[in-house]
Amino acid sequence: MSVVLTLMSRNLRLFFRDRLGVFFSLLSALILFLLYALFLGNGQVEDLQQSFPGATEGEVKGFVDSWMFAGIVGITSITSGLGAMNVFVEDSASGRFRDFLVSPIRRDKLIIGYLLSAGVIALLMTTTVLIISLAYLYLVDGVSFDAGQIATIYGFVALSCVAFASLSALAVSFVRTPGAYSALSTIAGTVLGFVAGAYIPVGAMPNGVQTVINALPFMQGSVPIRQEMTAESLNAMAGGQQEAVTELQEIYGITASVGDWAVTNTYVVLILAVMTVVFTVLASLRIRSRIA
Repeated sequence: MSVVLTLMSRNLRLFFRDRLGVFFSLLSALILFLLYALFLGNGQVEDLQQSFPGATEGEVKGFVDSWMFAGIVGITSITSGLGAMNVFVEDSASGRFRDFLVSPIRRDKLIIGYLLSAGVIALLMTTTVLIISLAYLYLVDGVSFDAGQIATIYGFVALSCVAFASLSALAVSFVRTPGAYSALSTIAGTVLGFVAGAYIPVGAMPNGVQTVINALPFMQGSVPIRQEMTAESLNAMAGGQQEAVTELQEIYGITASVGDWAVTNTYVVLILAVMTVVFTVLASLRIRSRIA
């Protein structure tokens, strides 16, 4: 176990030493924040103020900011695991695998070290983003969360980090050069923001696109986080009108459905758990074949 911890500690040090790698792991979150800070945020607030004239500007802004930061937290939990696998690509490209093979380190421990470090880095990065988001919402918008809500948010964040880090490990196991990895990180970091319904409300997309996005785990994993982070601000803005709350939840991807089937939080837990097991096994087999 000490060997695994040593390898994981080594991978963590190499990741946080590479500032470009850390930047790319937060690319989607930065794109989303800049989109709303510079272009989309004011438009969303003005549109919602027209729909809810009884709500104050602060209540409307509180909802828009809560929704935006929920998207940032959700997308960070998806993409930060991909950034963490930079260490694996560098080890492969630099030929360090040959050094490991002549050392007494067992391959199983080497593989576990890569997978554990990817999950831990994803969790550390997303936790930091979550703390900043909650602090911003409290200090700027006056939106607060009780201990139960924070525990629920963090539970889904942790599960998403582990599941998508496993998926990232499998995807990166097919990458052989730093150039290909950078291209993959850039494309994934940009596209996943749309696929997770974070850049623009999913309700603004055509029905067919909505169905496809709602059927993907990237969107489903973000839904429970949005539900908890927007619950208070949405009710305040809508004045407790349940019909309006339900409609906005569908438009903003706070709930998701595929046809007549509504995606439940229980299903989200199940699908993320299955992803973790399946992609961890597949990634381990792929990494083993790369090291051999």
